[in-house]
Amino acid sequence: MTSLGVTPSTIGRRLAWTVSDTLAITWRNLLTLVRLPQLLVFSTIEPVIFVLLFRYVFGGAITVPGVAYVDYLMPGIFVQTVAFGAVNTGVGLAEDLRKGLIERFRSLPMARSAVLAGRTLADLTRDAFVIALMCAVGFAVDFRVHTSAWAFLGAIGLLLLFAFAMTWVFALIGMWTRNAESAGAASFPIMAVLVFASSSFVPTAGMPDWLRAYADHQPVSAAADAARALVLGGPTAGKVLTSVAWSAGIIAVFSPLAVWRYQRSA
Repeated sequence: MTSLGVTPSTIGRRLAWTVSDTLAITWRNLLTLVRLPQLLVFSTIEPVIFVLLFRYVFGGAITVPGVAYVDYLMPGIFVQTVAFGAVNTGVGLAEDLRKGLIERFRSLPMARSAVLAGRTLADLTRDAFVIALMCAVGFAVDFRVHTSAWAFLGAIGLLLLFAFAMTWVFALIGMWTRNAESAGAASFPIMAVLVFASSSFVPTAGMPDWLRAYADHQPVSAAADAARALVLGGPTAGKVLTSVAWSAGIIAVFSPLAVWRYQRSA
């Protein structure tokens, strides 16, 4: 036993307590989706519209050398879908904060990180469902995987890691803004700069030099390029490592900040 009275068994009990609380909050948020399925339905309508818009309206005017545009497009749509889906984390937390639910959680004998971790895990589960749906939509509009099933599953895993990282960014925004309207308004400019100024929909080679320098070195482009390499082939390892590094860095920075803000949100 140390001078602080901390033993391995104490650490184990605290860890089990934290996991139990996190799973309870995760289940609570998943039940919300079950009871309000329209939340899940509406979160899938926007990416489907983007697929149809870029595939059949803009696709004829966009040429990507060496690959069909739909095959280039779909990995970017997957990244865009999980990025915009992360905004729901911030909006949901801000709404819970406005209703006083966060304050009630803070008054309970539960792990401080469980509320945020439970929300992000529930949203990660939702993202997995939405990605599966978008894969079906992609295959319906002639998207094809040019590598292997294992590489495709690796791309999905990479997308889920990126989705988990982005939920922590918007969890912080939700805790900071304290109401759903402000959280949504604050999130959109960030999403617009990240998603539309990236390689999600078009190659960055045609962008002005100053914009290309930004687009080539930001997390959405890194995730899109890595997912694209996994499903289309070509140099892959460096792009995957870059995307993983971005996701890990975002989690390392924003998860402690979000928990810190949560502790001061009463």
